[in-house]
Amino acid sequence: MIIYALTMISTVSTTAIPTVLFVCVHNAGRSQMAAGYLQHFAGHRVQVLSAGSAPKDQINPVAIDAMAEEGIDIAHNVPTVLTVEAVKESDVVITMGCGDACPIFPGKRYEEWELEDPAGQDIDSVRPIRDEIKGRIQALLAEILPA
Repeated sequence: MIIYALTMISTVSTTAIPTVLFVCVHNAGRSQMAAGYLQHFAGHRVQVLSAGSAPKDQINPVAIDAMAEEGIDIAHNVPTVLTVEAVKESDVVITMGCGDACPIFPGKRYEEWELEDPAGQDIDSVRPIRDEIKGRIQALLAEILPA
């Protein structure tokens, strides 16, 4: 089942720390930037996971540079393989414009964020992708965390 065909299934519980999983095929660009922003803005109020179905061996260096411009260090992150367990433990599962298949479980909130792939692009092309991710993370936080 392709995740982009889904709509929001449920909302996040406000009684526990929510877990958000970002999924992209290579887990080297968009999903890592999203995880970096969410960790930066939410701190310990949200558990942040990211994974890919075919992870690369390293994070995209241009994504690292783009996030460093924002004061966020993702250089030591490691692309991780997507597991059923990661999806099961997450409250929110966000795929990053890559049409990646993801297991579906009841009671989870699923979103597809259509974003351009930063792979192979220069920093001037990656900045707008980064900035779009930042805005989406800020909106997500407003929805999943109590005021």
